[in-house]
Amino acid sequence: MEHKQKNISIKNKKAFFDYEIIENFYAGIQLSGTEIKSIRGGKAGLVDSFCTFANNELYVRNMHISEYELGTCNNHIAKRDRKLLLNRKELVKIQKKAKEGGITIVPLKLFINDRGLAKLEISLAKGKKTYDKRETLKLKDHTREMDRAMKV
Repeated sequence: MEHKQKNISIKNKKAFFDYEIIENFYAGIQLSGTEIKSIRGGKAGLVDSFCTFANNELYVRNMHISEYELGTCNNHIAKRDRKLLLNRKELVKIQKKAKEGGITIVPLKLFINDRGLAKLEISLAKGKKTYDKRETLKLKDHTREMDRAMKV
């Protein structure tokens, strides 16, 4: 019996618009109970989520994982702080860069790897100014028009 698993990839599109991405890291997530079943069902969201340090450990906050439909009274809380699992070297590196100022730790993508584990792609990012955002929109519109012209 083959176990067929669809490819789950939940992206934070707003982060690419609001931030300039500097460096990416991949972290595991400490999940409880029925959270992995909801993620495999694609019922998670990264909008308005961010990462912070508490007791030298990295946590993701405001990440929404919907309650599992078939869960019982032991179902999980939808928006809770979830611990990210990284090497100590990576944690120290991220913490140093985040303390520099003006740098935020933003989750970019939630996915399931080949082994069936939930992973989170996080990034050190710098906030864009409004004129940078306008420039991004102009560039996006220009490339879209070029693609349309190439198809015709």
